[in-house]
Parts: sequence; C-alpha cells; structure tokens
Amino acid sequence: MASAWWPCLILALLSGLAASGFPRSPFQLLGKRSLPEGVADGIEVYSTKINSKVTSRFAHNVVTMRAVNRADTAKEVSFDVELPKTAFITNFTLTIDGVTYPGNVKEKEVAKKQYEKAVSQGKTAGLVKASGRKLEKFTVSVNVAAGSKVTFELTYEELLKRHKGKYEMYLKVQPKQLVKHFEIDVDIFEPQGISMLDAEASFITNDLLGSALTKSFSGKKGHVSFKPSLDQQRSCPTCTDSLLNGDFTITYDVNRESPGNVQIVNGYFVHFFAPQGLPVVPKNVAFVIDISGSMAGRKLEQTKEALLRILEDMKEEDYLNFILFSGDVSTWKEHLVQATPENLQEARTFVKSMEDKGMTNINDGLLRGISMLNKAREEHRVPERSTAIVIMLTDGDANVGESRPEKIQENVRNAIGGKFPLYNLGFGNNLNYNFLENMALENHGFARRIYEDSDADLQLQGFYEEVANPLLTGVEMDYPENAILGLTQNTYQHFYDGSEIVVAGRLVGEDVNSFKADVKGHGATNDLTFTEEVDMKEMEKALQERDYIFGNYIERLWAYLTIEQLLEKRKNAHGEEKENLTAQALDLSLKYHFVTPLTSMVVTKPEDNEDERAIADKPGEGGDSRASPAPTGLPHLHLQAGHLWTGPSLSPQNSPDKCTGASTPVSPAMSYLTSYQPPQNPYYHVDGDPHFIIQVPEKDDALCFNINEAPGTILRLIQDPVTGLTVNGQIIGDKRGSTDSKTRKTYFGKLGIANAQMDFQVEVTTEKITLWNRAVPSTFSWLDTVTVTQDGLSMMINRKKNMVVSFGDGVTFVVVLHQVWKKHPVHRDFLGFYVVDSHRMSAQTHGLLGQFFQPFDFKVSDIRPGSDPTKPDATLVVKNHQLTVTRGSQKDYRKDANIGTKVVCWFVHNNGEGLIDGVHTDYIVPNLF
Repeated sequence: MASAWWPCLILALLSGLAASGFPRSPFQLLGKRSLPEGVADGIEVYSTKINSKVTSRFAHNVVTMRAVNRADTAKEVSFDVELPKTAFITNFTLTIDGVTYPGNVKEKEVAKKQYEKAVSQGKTAGLVKASGRKLEKFTVSVNVAAGSKVTFELTYEELLKRHKGKYEMYLKVQPKQLVKHFEIDVDIFEPQGISMLDAEASFITNDLLGSALTKSFSGKKGHVSFKPSLDQQRSCPTCTDSLLNGDFTITYDVNRESPGNVQIVNGYFVHFFAPQGLPVVPKNVAFVIDISGSMAGRKLEQTKEALLRILEDMKEEDYLNFILFSGDVSTWKEHLVQATPENLQEARTFVKSMEDKGMTNINDGLLRGISMLNKAREEHRVPERSTAIVIMLTDGDANVGESRPEKIQENVRNAIGGKFPLYNLGFGNNLNYNFLENMALENHGFARRIYEDSDADLQLQGFYEEVANPLLTGVEMDYPENAILGLTQNTYQHFYDGSEIVVAGRLVGEDVNSFKADVKGHGATNDLTFTEEVDMKEMEKALQERDYIFGNYIERLWAYLTIEQLLEKRKNAHGEEKENLTAQALDLSLKYHFVTPLTSMVVTKPEDNEDERAIADKPGEGGDSRASPAPTGLPHLHLQAGHLWTGPSLSPQNSPDKCTGASTPVSPAMSYLTSYQPPQNPYYHVDGDPHFIIQVPEKDDALCFNINEAPGTILRLIQDPVTGLTVNGQIIGDKRGSTDSKTRKTYFGKLGIANAQMDFQVEVTTEKITLWNRAVPSTFSWLDTVTVTQDGLSMMINRKKNMVVSFGDGVTFVVVLHQVWKKHPVHRDFLGFYVVDSHRMSAQTHGLLGQFFQPFDFKVSDIRPGSDPTKPDATLVVKNHQLTVTRGSQKDYRKDANIGTKVVCWFVHNNGEGLIDGVHTDYIVPNLF
C-alpha cells in the first residue's frame, strides 16, 4: 500500500541503450555479453552513493552517481532514480568534465515556455508518470565523449510519516552492474532519542549483509552504512553481474516517554504528538462495498478475503454493517449491530455470499451508510464515547442514479456534516481517482488506490489496520495566541494508534521566553488535555549538535507540510479561494526550491553544441488513469515524477546537512500546583518514612505519627462507604534496609485510589499512573503533563512533580513524586499523599487519615525537656487518651518535592497508638483495591 513509507528509492544505471535503438527500460539492460570488470558497453560507473540525513523525521536525501566513458567513441549514460511519491525534488546537477549544469525550479507555465521550442524539435519531453505503487521516476540521459567523466546528483526531501509504530526507509537498489564504490549512508538525529533501528536487504543473505552492513544508535544519533565490496556485489564468485537488485529497508522509532515533543529553532517550531497507553475508542463502521458487474471475479474474491480478515480484527465494543451497492442498494442489517461473536459469525456468512450484479450507484450506497451511522447516534444504539467511520470501496465510476461527481460530493458532504471521516478505496485503474480523493479529503478522510495484484486483499486489510485503533477523537492542538504565524493543520478528527500528528508554525518576535502547547482530545473513557511547556533557554544545550544536523530543517519541514496541506485544500476549492491557495503554495514552492504540482525543474545540458532544456514535473496521482497517454517518442533527457498524496498527514521528518542553526530538543518544563492552596479547614498527608501528619489550622499546630511495617504491607488510608471512595497505600523499603522494623526506612511506593460509584480506579507508582475507567485502562508516565476529565472527575499529572485528583467540588487529593539518584546505593523513589480538600466526604469516613476528617480536639500540656535536648516532650490528651508526645518536625512537599516546607508537630509514638482508633494492624488490607 502506498502510505507511510519513508524514502522509497530505486536506483538504476542505464547506459548505451538509445544509441543501439532499444528503449531505456530498467528491465532491458546489458544482456549477457562478456565485459571487462565493472564496465558495461564502455561505460564504467565507478561510484554510486545514497546519502540521507534525517533530523526529526525530515529526510534530506542526495543520490550521486559518477561514471566514465572507457570506450573510444561517445556513449550515452542514463541516471535513473525512483523516489517516493510524497517526496519533493529540491535540486539536480549534471557535471561533465568539471562543468556543472544545474536545475532551476520555476513556475510550471514559465518553465514550459522555456523549452517549447526544443519540444517541437522532438529533442526533449516533460510529461511524466508514476512508477508503481509508491514511487515516481526521475531519469536523465546524456551523451558523454570518449574518456570523459560525468556526475549526476539528485536531492529530494520528505517528511517521514509514522506508520504502525515506526518510520521506514525503503530503498530499491538496481545498479545493474558492478560498482567499485557503492554505498548507502544514513545519519539519523532525533532529539527524543532513538528507541530502535534496524536494516535489512532482500537481495543478499544475512551472512553477506552482516559484513557489508553497519548499524548503530545511541541516544539521539543513529547510523546505517551499507558498503558492499565488488566481490560482495557479484551474483556468483566468478560472475561480472551484480546481485544488488531488490529492497534495502531501514526502520526506526523514537523514545516516547512523553506523548508530545516540541522543537524550536531559528524562529520555527514543530510539535510531534503520539500518545501511548490509551484505550481504543470503540468504532461504528459502515462498510460501503461496490458489487457491480465490473467487480466480478478476482476483485470481488479478494474483497471478500480482506473483509473476512477485517472481521477477525473487530473488537466486541465495535459496531458495524455492510451496505452493498450495484444498480440498487442492499444492506446486511437494518441498522448497525455490535461485533459480538454471534454477529461476527453471521457477518462472515453474509460476506461469503456476496455476488456481483448490475451497475454502479455510488451516491445511494454512500448516503445509506451515512444515514445508518447518523441514526445509530441519534437513537443511542451505539456507545456515547464511540466514533463513526465510513469505508467505501469501488472499482469504477457512478453510472446509475446520481452520477455527476460534483453532485455526489455535495450530497455526501451535506449528509456527513463534518461529524466523521470518509475513506475511499479505489480498486484498480478504471475509475476517477481525483473524484474519490477530493470527496474523502473534504470529509476529513483520505483516498487510497488498491492495485489489481495478487496482494490486493492484503492492501485492503493493511488500510483497515491504519484506522482500526483510534485512541483520541476531536483532537485540537492549541498554541499561544498572537505568537504564531503560518500554523499548519492543528485539528484532527482522529488520532490512530501507531501514527503521529505533526503541527508546525512560525514564531512571532524574538523575545519569546517560553512556549506552551495544549492538546485536547476525547478518549474512550474521558477527555484528556496534554500540555508541553518549553523553556527557550534549554535550546542552548542543543547547539552542541549543530555540526551534525541540518540547521534550518524545521523551517523546511514547516514549508513542506504547509505546501502539502495547501495543495490538499486546493483540490476542493473554487474561484478566488483556489487562486489564493495556489498563490501561497506556489510562492513557498519557489522560495524553498521544491518541485511540486505547481512548479517544474528546468534542467539544461549540452547536446550537439547547444544547450538543451528539459523539465521535471510533479503531477498528482490523481486523476483518471484513462487520461491521455504518455508520448511515445524517446526524449534525450527526461525527468519523471509521479504523484503526491497517498495517505493522511500523520508524522514529520527532516534533513540534516551542514548548516547554520541547530536543532532544539525541548523538554516540557514542570508545571506548578498553583490552583490548590490549603483550605482553612484541617488537611492531612502522609509522606516520607511514612510520616502521617494531621494539621489543624485552628490550633496552629499539628500531630504526626509513623507506621512501622514490613515492605509489601498495604494500609487503608481512606474509606468512605457513602461516597464510595477508598485510598490504599503499599509500603516499600530502602534498597539495603534494616530488618528491624523500628529502624528500617519505609515509604509508600504504590497508591490505589478508587471510586466504586464511578467504577473508577487509579494506581500510582513511582514509574507510571494507570487509570481504569469501567475496567478500560489508560496508562501515563510521570514524564507527561496531562489533564484527564470526565463527569465528576479531574486528574492532572504535572510532569515529574505531582498528580492532582479531584472528585467534583469538595474532594481533592495530591500525590507527590519523590525522585532520587537512580544509582543511589540505599534510597529509592517514593510517593507522598496529601488530602487538600475533604469537606464533601461523609461522617462515616475512616482509615489512617480518613478518621481525622471529622472535627476532633486535643490538648497539649506539661511541656518539659525530653531525652533529646532539642526535642521537648509534652502530655497530649486526645480521644480520651493521655499520651506522652515529642516535639518534632516533618516536611510538606506539596509546593516543592525537593526541599519542602517545615511542619512542626507533636509526634505520637508506637505507631500512633492512642491517637488512631484501635491499633495500626487494623488498617492492614490484602489488596490495593
């Protein structure tokens, strides 16, 4: 499937073909004649190098080929490269005997006028076509005098899109002869850090690959080099032909300790967003399937095979229906049904029974499916927190009912009303792909061509896997008002698992000291807000990387993304709006030297004592593949480029090169808890070893006690049978603690907060926070800054600092994270728990902390010297007990987890005996929940 493949590139050498009268096809090359080592028909390609520098998903790729004519007569040399359809060519140079002939990007109409005369003489051609599913072709050929050298160099750039959890670089290597110096060299720089990096080749055994391949990554940098010797390139030990003919694939991903990452350099920013650990939002899917006569045979069989596999992947929380259209419309069920095992079995039977018939009524088929989704929502047949999707498959054009494309688009647009996406799959070439693509784009989806091949069913299934797991809906990405210009798309109907959302923009002014980005979305069980805060001073640290990366990569990434999105909007625009979008995209294409559908690259080369011009164009995949045929003449120089759009815009990339600026990996700054000041009524907390503190402002004093228990013990902190709230904590010990419970240091390492009435649980450890809502888990890291909201609940995680949980107005808890040096020989991370508001909890609340939520009185008297001269003893009367207590102090870490605020208290000995109800072992429970 054409989608999130990164630099896909085919490299082939074509030499001496035009002169011999054969077409320049990459598959008709060289034959089996006996030739000197590394020389084909007099032409020696002595160096081929693919150099890629990737910074933050933006890839800057340079393909260079050097050749020499060893023959005693002039020969033609061709340079043939296939590159991704989603890439933009940015430069090409041709150097012959030290003289360089550059390519220049110009407005398409201007470029055409410059070479019309040459075209009329049959010497050049600029029409181009796509090459296969993912690639477009660039070909240059030139006559080279005997003994002369020629160098071809092509540069292209692309933003890598994350697909199924990784970025992929796919190189199709076809040098067609032995090359003395052949090398693929890839440098990757990712400010988030690289989590995995791999490389493999389909055309060479692992043993041979291992000796020619080096791959490594550490921290932010990764490197892959493939440098086979002449002997390693041979198809057999004594052969002179090359085995380098196949796929070379590099895959990688980045660390995702935080859901988002913001990078700022040279006045431009990019925001990558890809949260993990969230539950999947249930889907309501209308499969609208073409069963017209043209689908007969293999196409319908492959569609059935794909649908059967998709049914295997449906989750029980999902709802679905099949809408079949031919000359009329029929459905499997009258309305959407849940994907229960029984319904899925019935669905399989239905899919197997599908038969082709009649004409193609796309309009009525789509409207029936859309209506079914709308009614399911209106009649509350589907879960409130679910999302709707229309998937339409057709292999032809509408030819019955409403058949005007523009009217069908209008009908579909009005019926959907912006509420959910439409995904259009075009099966084969005999259809109007532009129509399918435009209709999908204006309804927040995308189109995909399904190629008629043996793997068509896998293409269909692969598409479904891209949209099968929505984690968020209604995603909005907000940035500082009046501080951003040129913001790229920042609202998305869905975020799908394994993908990535990328937003870029330009900062206004030079005096910005901080930058904040909020991402809001609706999850499966609650609403979430993720926050990234950037301290600009942190950017200075990144300057150390300036020699490694391509300094203006974020600016070029922004330009690439902006042009891509302007061209998408332009497809459905009209009149003045279309003119404005065209002008904006054209200006950026010219400024940043991108070959786009609005520009062409004019290449000048010497030919017969005068310069010849040729053009590299970039048409869209678009249209009807039944459009006018390509020219049949063989141009001396032709540059070929295929189409532009194949999938949703989900992730970024960039090109490193030696340049001026430096990447700025920016870590979110810590958020400070400013909205939760201690109320005037008592508040309570447990922190440290575990030190329980009950502070009573009316008495301007506090009581405190410790609980000495073994690691692993779980204590009941709060239990309210009326509100259903419970809080339990599990004790941990130091790494090398004493076996004596009285001297052993213990802390809380895990907390469980539950609300039985809301069917809500949250488990907090020193590593992560896991929230269960109706048994559906969501997992967050302490590196996140995120707010989770739903009716009656708010949970806010402040990166590396604390977590605030509020149940309505009247119950608020704060969990403080204490982090120590990871290699400390004794101490370990632990948690503190604070109750800052409890006035809505019932009088029946109990627990080691909860029992003090109701008013109680105590009196301190007879203050006298203690065994420690700095800590006096006193007599405490509380709950009809008279106790000896000692003056001491503990820390309140709500505002500062490192230093804390000193709290003076009267310490109650013996596990709080006399102060707490009963004895402390009464509060031991078997489980966290």
